[in-house]
Amino acid sequence: MRVILSGGGTGGHIYPAVSIAKEIKRHYQNAEILFIGTERGLENSIVPKEGFKLLKIKVRGFKRKLSLGNVAAVKESFAGLFVVSRIIRDFKPDIVIGTGGYVCGSVLLAAAFLKVPTLIHEQNAFPGVTNKILARLVDVIAVNFPEAQKYFPGNKKVIVTGNPIRGDILSISKEEGLKEFGFSKELPLVFVVGGSRGARKLNESVLQLAKQCITKKSFQMLHMTGETQYDGIIKQYGREGIAMDRKYLQVRPYLHNMPYALAASDIIISRCGASTLSEITALGKPSILIPFPYATGNHQEYNGRALEKNGAAVVILERDLNADILYSIAADILNKPEKANLMRIKSKELGRTDAAFVIVKAAEGLVHKRGV
Repeated sequence: MRVILSGGGTGGHIYPAVSIAKEIKRHYQNAEILFIGTERGLENSIVPKEGFKLLKIKVRGFKRKLSLGNVAAVKESFAGLFVVSRIIRDFKPDIVIGTGGYVCGSVLLAAAFLKVPTLIHEQNAFPGVTNKILARLVDVIAVNFPEAQKYFPGNKKVIVTGNPIRGDILSISKEEGLKEFGFSKELPLVFVVGGSRGARKLNESVLQLAKQCITKKSFQMLHMTGETQYDGIIKQYGREGIAMDRKYLQVRPYLHNMPYALAASDIIISRCGASTLSEITALGKPSILIPFPYATGNHQEYNGRALEKNGAAVVILERDLNADILYSIAADILNKPEKANLMRIKSKELGRTDAAFVIVKAAEGLVHKRGV
């Protein structure tokens, strides 16, 4: 099987594509896989590191408001179409798969015009502009959240697959996770994910939780601040008189062993990126979610609400977030084992661990239908 994958810009678009590529390789050891991305996206570091070939094209995203930048974007997109068309003709893929981001617009558009089978995957509960446009042209639309189906009305090509997750997420036990950080299995662990770049208000709002962690010693806490905010948050811990006791409280700028932290945790406090929520639900973890208020189309709130309405999470909008509210909600879950257990069950019910497999099977169906 010969496959072109495209998805770029952010990890939320790239990692699902990498998971799909690995699943294809698992089924077809001799499969030839080519990624198409841009010079500017994170795919430049992620894709080669995962062992896949990456070709880069020149395209840029459109701004939602009218601007001169959009004129340049149109020019680059048309030029990109010609480049991609040549790549597709040379590579001769059996199928082209897109996982979002503006780069996959040109790639899927060219593939559709060249009559190559196409599939797109939408990670968010509120679809992005690129996928909404491509939906009219592609053969199959795979969605992570059932809630996304309504944005593709009357489209019989939509399948609910969940979001492909990293394989190591499911391979680590809670005990292994706790041991990795030196935490006790006797106390619950709250894991605060500030994000790789940090989330200032979220980071500041957990100080009350950290203070209670150290004084009451009834739970443990792991706080990943994000590299850009680590120094400032550490200073705030000092001003608040919160002593660092690694037995109960650990603060890190970034975690390269994220699967261990997720496995070890009992409650996760996080933003609402689709990949993060997919990992949270795959593991069946209760969560407190604070959507990034400036996400495109407010898609993070849509993602978080999808978990909340099913009883798997509590959503706090950033404008309502403060230390007292966050501590109150976290304490309510920590002090009510029945509530925590119900949230755990509901979270697990939403989790999909077979998303990459289902997407590959859908891709296989398209290829076989074409008679390859």
